[in-house]
Amino acid sequence: MSKLSIKDLQLSNKRVFMRVDFNVPLDENGRVTDDTRIRETLPTIEYALRHGARLILCSHLGRPKGKPNPKMSLKPVAERLRVLLDHVMGPSENVGFSPDCIGAQAVEMSKQLEKGQALLLENVRFHAEEEKNDEAFSKQLAMLAEIYVNDAFGSAHRAHSSTVGITRFMEKSAAGLLMQKELEYLGKALSHPQHPFVAILGGAKVSDKIGVIQNLMTKVDAIIIGGGMAYTFLKAQGQEIGKSLFEADKLDLAKQLLADAKARNLKFLLPVDHVVADKFDAQAHPEQIGEGQPIPADKMALDIGPKTVELFSAEIAKARTIVWNGPMGVFEFEHFARGTRAIAKAVAGNAGATSIVGGGDSVAAVHDAGVADKITHISTGGGASLEFLEGKKLPGVEALTNK
Repeated sequence: MSKLSIKDLQLSNKRVFMRVDFNVPLDENGRVTDDTRIRETLPTIEYALRHGARLILCSHLGRPKGKPNPKMSLKPVAERLRVLLDHVMGPSENVGFSPDCIGAQAVEMSKQLEKGQALLLENVRFHAEEEKNDEAFSKQLAMLAEIYVNDAFGSAHRAHSSTVGITRFMEKSAAGLLMQKELEYLGKALSHPQHPFVAILGGAKVSDKIGVIQNLMTKVDAIIIGGGMAYTFLKAQGQEIGKSLFEADKLDLAKQLLADAKARNLKFLLPVDHVVADKFDAQAHPEQIGEGQPIPADKMALDIGPKTVELFSAEIAKARTIVWNGPMGVFEFEHFARGTRAIAKAVAGNAGATSIVGGGDSVAAVHDAGVADKITHISTGGGASLEFLEGKKLPGVEALTNK
């Protein structure tokens, strides 16, 4: 990696401002219901504390629209972090909590930190200036520390004060261990993949993944398309798709992408059979439409069928590099989750491949199928990993100090 890593820094007795992604779900009582994002960045936090840093942690939570909102306070996250740190480091000092991320109290609390102590700042998005990457606000954040570490890959595609602006006022800016891992796995997949390289893309809309498809077509040996977006391509081929979701304004683009794939001799795999229903509803009765059969006018496709699972799984089994982003059907409906689960098992079953899974539903599927431990790398950044796969530069990465 061409950027400084936290491991390149002298941390002892330094005040270190670490941008983390603690954007976790809270219940109505303000308790953390899923602490995955906190646990993902624990190795970086532990590394900094064990190396004597005086650690200031900064995150956003939810979309408070630039105003304080007690329902999106990070205070419960500080309590959860305390418990998790106790497990990895033994009974630790309290994780302090600052009721604001800037101002006299935050500065004073950051100065009072001792070596190996941590302070979590209140939600940085309680200030509208954060998302505007406001220079004065960035300076105020920078007053809290001397060194900057970004471990929030999920926010690296945002040019905000806490991801970009602050770096202009810091001695050094480095990637945390999670950020480093994300960049290494995704970077290697794009620049030095082992072949065959297979990309699996799902989700509702082609429009969300146009850039990803176009960029990956120059790098992969096969593209597998599932989910709602597949039906724009099938419609473009002249197939009967009933009342399945498709984007009428993207049909010409879909035709062009299919033609490009053919010209490149690139395998472009689409569903050959379908699980359909008469409405988009969790209770809808699933019906199978066999291979090559048209989808009736009053039905919509909500999952891939068994022949498609076979076709996709056979291609996945040959791969040495696999990147998967997006479900194969309406994964949140139990009747239409089988296809996505089957693909999760196929990806995990290829032990010889480097497998990278990103995107909320794909990540949920590998956990749901009980195969998360067999995936090489589960990405924490939805939008950020998509933009990376598109070949875009991420502002939060670009802002870090070069080695």
